[in-house]
Amino acid sequence: MKALAIAATGMTAQQTNLEVIANNIANVNTTGFKRARAEFSDLLYQTERLAGTPNSGNQAVIPEGANIGLGVRTAAIRNVHVQGALTHTGNNFDLALTGRGWFQIEGPGGEIVYTRAGAFNTNGVGELVTVDGYLVSPAITVPEGAVEVLVNDSGQVFARLEDQIDLQELGQLSLATFANDAGLKPLGSNLFTQTEASGDPIVGVPGDPGFGTIEQGYLEASNVDPVKEITELISAQRGYEMNSKVIQAADQMASVVSTGLR
Repeated sequence: MKALAIAATGMTAQQTNLEVIANNIANVNTTGFKRARAEFSDLLYQTERLAGTPNSGNQAVIPEGANIGLGVRTAAIRNVHVQGALTHTGNNFDLALTGRGWFQIEGPGGEIVYTRAGAFNTNGVGELVTVDGYLVSPAITVPEGAVEVLVNDSGQVFARLEDQIDLQELGQLSLATFANDAGLKPLGSNLFTQTEASGDPIVGVPGDPGFGTIEQGYLEASNVDPVKEITELISAQRGYEMNSKVIQAADQMASVVSTGLR
């Protein structure tokens, strides 16, 4: 009975949906996290009667065919790159992006990876790094004795040194944008890497056309909406239960048939 297999694909799809929702809820407080959405498509159809063919008397054309669907499959799990709310921290090394763009980070293998999480700090030699110690690119080094670090909305970094009135410029932060942000591959630790689907990065200065700006002393919060996720959770649970009921009904019908044949 095909209904058993069809309902099983529905249960598998809802299980995947539940896992995506669970990950969203788990990361409700993760800086710069972008919620994901599971997307599904129907499977191939089994044709019982083909539309557009002559009828049995060969006198007319069949207007509608009979196509039986074989279930559902996971088509994609899409990260929804919508701006998260800004949270004020007061930390000079916390940087949030308003608008499009990604911070560039030198990854563990020396490759450039990308993040929206601007919770930065300095390492032992004053280099600007992520919470995992990866260098921010372009490199910014805060000199010893700096009493204040300032970052303007266009990404210029300045330091105020002791006994000096004028600010010392330390460098210029740049951002990367992509033709398809959803095509970026998540690596964990708030890092993403480019793929063929995302396209090559376009690097520019914050505030330029097509690029966001930087807000110092803020962090971009997760864009997960807890109320929406709970609603999606209930919907996934109901979908799973309905597919389970289909399996039970199909099993009872099959048992009736087998009993009648004895």
